[in-house]
Order: sequence, then structure tokens, then C-alpha cells
Amino acid sequence: MPGLIPKREGRELEKLRREMDRLFERLGEWRPFFWRGEEGEWLPAIDLSETAKEIIVKAELPGMDPENIDVSLSGNTLKIQGERKQEKEEEGENFHKVERSYGAFLRTIQLPAEVDSDNVKATYKKGVLTLRMPKTKAETMKKVEISTE
Repeated sequence: MPGLIPKREGRELEKLRREMDRLFERLGEWRPFFWRGEEGEWLPAIDLSETAKEIIVKAELPGMDPENIDVSLSGNTLKIQGERKQEKEEEGENFHKVERSYGAFLRTIQLPAEVDSDNVKATYKKGVLTLRMPKTKAETMKKVEISTE
């Protein structure tokens, strides 16, 4: 009887890997609240979404000059990095609270599919960087019609 139940070897490891990925993603979500990293380091929030034809990444980068933002793509790994410079302090100005983050940042994002790096569109509007990355033809989802007989 033991041969009747199919064995799915490797599924446990794949499940563990997905859980670990989720844990590290969640750690990134909470990081700004409990750890600010090195002096001057900050972590901008991102949204990652997918349609049948493209992957969309939006990054909150308020107060940034687009000239100070670098975007690079290698396979399905996206890197967004840059630096937000602190405004000059006025003489005689005493701060009671400083909550805005300044300094260098780096976000490395694993994309859920391969994209066409030659046709990535990047726009920056109202403090949000939007990247639209078309999927490669092999990654494009196609609907399969099911016929009845």
C-alpha cells in the first residue's frame, strides 16, 4: 500500500524557502519602525504588482531629485538606490523632533518573472518612482481555453 500515495520530494524544502522569503519580506516592512540601520540609512517603501503583460514597481521617494536615483536590472533582480540629502539647518534653529530620513538607501527586489530590460519605463511623479517592466514573451501569461467533448 505505501506505493499508492505519490511522494512529493522537495516540496517541503520549497515550502520552507517560500516561508523564509516571506519572513524576510515582512522584516523589511517592519524595519523602518524598529531599526534605522547605519547613520543616514533609510528604506523607502515599495509596492510590487503584476499584470498579464508587465510587472510594476512603485517606490516612495519623496523629496528626491531623480538625478540622485539609480535603477539597475539583472535577470529578475531589481536594484533601486540613491541618496536623499538633508536640508541645510538654519542658524539658530533648534529641532524638537526629526522623523524624516536622509542619506543613502538601497532596495533589492526579486521580481516574480523575467522582464524585458530594454523596454523598462521609469517615471517620477509627486515623490513616487514608477517602473513598468514588460515581461519576456516566455513569461507572458496566456489564457488556455478548455473545450468540452
